[in-house]
Amino acid sequence: MTEQEHNKDEQQEIGFYEKLTKRTAEILEEGKKTFDESLKKAGEELNSAGEFSSEQAEKIKVWVRRDFALMGQHAEKARDSFKKAVEPHRVAAGAKSLFWSVLSSTAETLSDWAAKTEKNLEYKTGEVTSPGTLTCKMCEAEMHLKSNVRIPPCPKCHATLFRKSY
Repeated sequence: MTEQEHNKDEQQEIGFYEKLTKRTAEILEEGKKTFDESLKKAGEELNSAGEFSSEQAEKIKVWVRRDFALMGQHAEKARDSFKKAVEPHRVAAGAKSLFWSVLSSTAETLSDWAAKTEKNLEYKTGEVTSPGTLTCKMCEAEMHLKSNVRIPPCPKCHATLFRKSY
């Protein structure tokens, strides 16, 4: 495979990742499906349009599921921080109840996503991921990603396993 063909394949996968995440989010916003159902439906729609094979779709769905799980973990941490910061005697009971209801519902959903995909939170060279910071598991070097990209090897030690933060 020439470098030009490799770059074309890489751009196609990044494009599919972007389309899949966008369509999954749209289906979720409709509020009628769970995350897994939304991801499956989005993948089927894009696959039936003939843009990608089912094998490509399955591979990229794993990456999308992993990135959503990490976002869920961060949202859960934010909810816990908010819970600790809210002083019950300073917040009216109604407002506190409303905040608590919204945060609990959202956190439960995000926790479910995170729990289901915890094992997929390891990032590997060659996969596509969203913007954020990847930290090498070997040397702790950081790569700051500004857009959806295919993950390169660590620039410092050339290792291929990372963890992600935002």
